[in-house]
Amino acid sequence: MAQPVAKLSKFDKLLRNNSEDVTEPVRKHLQEFRSYFKNSVTTDVFLLDKIIQYLLRQKGKEIRPTLVFMTARMFGDVTERSYVAATMIELLHTATLIHDDVVDEANRRRGLLSINKLWRNKAGVLLGDFLLSKGLLIALDHQEYKLLHVLSTAVKKMSEGELRQLKTSRLFNMTEERYYQIISEKTASLIAACCQCGAISATDNEQIHNDILDIGMKIGIAFQIKDDLFDYGLEDVGKPRRNDIKERKVTLPLIKALDNSSALEQFRIRRLMKKRKKTGKNIEEIVQFVHEKNGMSEAHSSMEQHANEALDKLNKLPVNEHLSDFQFLVEYIINRKK
Repeated sequence: MAQPVAKLSKFDKLLRNNSEDVTEPVRKHLQEFRSYFKNSVTTDVFLLDKIIQYLLRQKGKEIRPTLVFMTARMFGDVTERSYVAATMIELLHTATLIHDDVVDEANRRRGLLSINKLWRNKAGVLLGDFLLSKGLLIALDHQEYKLLHVLSTAVKKMSEGELRQLKTSRLFNMTEERYYQIISEKTASLIAACCQCGAISATDNEQIHNDILDIGMKIGIAFQIKDDLFDYGLEDVGKPRRNDIKERKVTLPLIKALDNSSALEQFRIRRLMKKRKKTGKNIEEIVQFVHEKNGMSEAHSSMEQHANEALDKLNKLPVNEHLSDFQFLVEYIINRKK
């Protein structure tokens, strides 16, 4: 029987914003997953092994494997299929991050020098290819064709989203509708795949597989809006800010602010955003505009709305006693500090 789900707006202020607290219910599964993941990328190629050892030091929040395990626990048990799914997803996610760093010419990743900065772009591209191929092989070795189909679909959508953003993310033709389409493909598709793969590993109920995919999409959208809010934040969150502004990427806080502005104000801000080389004063003027025109507060409301819709829909599914752990994870996603 489904357990009642409290809306995020009703949660008290004693939030568990530390990712280690949030992942505590699946800690033993994450520990086993790390060993599984490490073994999956073992190689006897010296240079490749050296880069992979460095890569393993770049430990992230592990949100995606956590989603796999928590979803599996809600609908059954964590199984061997759950570990296969989590490993495939982490291989895919890591590969896309490495390729992103190459495309963006990024120098740092998770507080350390990026792979492409240390070993150059060619090594970064080849490492990403290696990780993608390992993900495919793991699926085939375990005959997990359904998981492979889910993740291949996610990769397709992520690639389409990246290419769509190249064409439409600039101020010339970006709209709120296009923004949601891009983040649904780029970010939410993989978050949704995590939830769906977790459910697939625990139950054969096709309706649950479909419903949890929809729920995961809403969580993924909320996740990306949170990231976009960070870029316009006034507090230091321990990672680079203003990158979207510098790169002329239009995200929801700016879209909302522009919608609340006069034609003259829109013209002024659009002109500033179009500048390839912005001064510090230009950037802070755009940030101040977004705050004054309620871009932050309206984007935050949209984020909470998507998270609440996800939890409302989850409340209608046959979820077991592990639902509260999943709730806290969603809560963490939209209240995290970085």
